[in-house]
Amino acid sequence: MGKKVFVLAELREGTLRNVSFEAIAAGKQIAEGGEIIALLIGNSVQAHTQELIAYGSNRVITIESDQLKHYTSDGYSQCLLTAIEKEQPDALIMGHTAIGKDLSPKIANRLNVGLISDITAIEKTDNQWSFIRPIYSGKAFERKKLVEDFIFLTLRPNNIEPIEKDDSRSGTVTALDIEINDIALTIKEVIRKASDGVDLAEAKVVVAGGRGVKSAEGFKPLQELADVLGGAVGASRGACDADYCDYSLQIGQTGKVVTPDLYIACGISGAIQHLAGMSNSKTIVAINKDPEANIFQVADYGIVGDLFEVVPLLTEEFKKIKASNKS
Repeated sequence: MGKKVFVLAELREGTLRNVSFEAIAAGKQIAEGGEIIALLIGNSVQAHTQELIAYGSNRVITIESDQLKHYTSDGYSQCLLTAIEKEQPDALIMGHTAIGKDLSPKIANRLNVGLISDITAIEKTDNQWSFIRPIYSGKAFERKKLVEDFIFLTLRPNNIEPIEKDDSRSGTVTALDIEINDIALTIKEVIRKASDGVDLAEAKVVVAGGRGVKSAEGFKPLQELADVLGGAVGASRGACDADYCDYSLQIGQTGKVVTPDLYIACGISGAIQHLAGMSNSKTIVAINKDPEANIFQVADYGIVGDLFEVVPLLTEEFKKIKASNKS
């Protein structure tokens, strides 16, 4: 008999985050023919319900309130716990995002269940599910199993492929009315320092700069390359500490963890703290003047040279490729 799987869908600036679709795909594996229910929380979410169905959700439950315009732990936990009590799912999956990392421990504590966080793969052996997650700053992986019947996971973005979108899929949408009470924190306004464009945590291509970019101006060639590739710009902590860019771009042990298809490291030495945030990228290209730089130890491809010469050349070549593909 299939399982009923709850998936918490996330919106970012009015768009569904890709990790929501990845969570649906993960839920499909665990459900084994059962039901996928996407939960969408906010103050205006109806426009996104059909997209969740197109990506494989059987049902979508919406919870709307003016108090849910911005994420708060109190508001979202009340909504999620009420929906869980009503539907009694067998599993709950959410992204290992800022929201997921904040919300999941609170929900696990309230439900008195185990939580496996930051998973990158799902496997089934001997009729039991196991979940793979990185440890020791990505230098090793562990396989974890839940001894309870209830499965609670957070999923690292860019690790499980969403199922193919099909707009002809049908599903049901229901609204759940919840009275939000005892909100300890009210958010009036969110001011984002991060640049507009592709979400760094979910980008398929990341072009990252380190101290080797030398200045804030040094990030301009990296941004141009990222724009051509449809990617996002990131940075090492050294570049952030030097005020070359905002800390919202920081990748590493104390920053964001990214797993893009392509990671281009420009002027980054490869300190272990930085590697913790990007070493699981599918393909790593390193550009550095120092042939002994540690980044070359994890790179699939290395270019020994000045990034201010190499990066513009790469940008021009990719522009030519894109132009020829269009023609």
